[in-house]
Amino acid sequence: MSAVEARLAELGLTLPPVAAPVAAYVPALVDGNHVYTSGQLPFQGGQLPATGKVGAEVDPAEAAEMAGICAVNALAAIKSVIGDLDRIEQVVKVVGFVASDPSFTGQPQVVNGASELLSQVLGEAGAHARSAVGVAVLPMDTPVEVEVLVRFS
Repeated sequence: MSAVEARLAELGLTLPPVAAPVAAYVPALVDGNHVYTSGQLPFQGGQLPATGKVGAEVDPAEAAEMAGICAVNALAAIKSVIGDLDRIEQVVKVVGFVASDPSFTGQPQVVNGASELLSQVLGEAGAHARSAVGVAVLPMDTPVEVEVLVRFS
């Protein structure tokens, strides 16, 4: 078990199997010493924990937890292409999409769920640039989707 996976275990988390793509793409792609993940949904056991718009059907705190699940799923996708999460040198960028009620403006706090998880398990290597974007709808009516770019050795 890698040190990153040990830190996940300390948080009561394990890496899930990589989610099968829902369209024509791959979950993660290596380009040189970078891994780009496709947008990760908050699947747990093949199911979304909730659907709907944040600020309407979905509470922002619940959406932040789902963003953390997205980050764990991204780590699983990264591991599938580099083999060992301890090879991650830096999370370079996180992009979070939040399906938002038109009056909801707390997208950064929702995406913090992913950012904080990555910092907890990767330490300084988890610090990253980020975008948090509100959108009208996401695939399968998920409240949140997260993509991650990492540099590895």
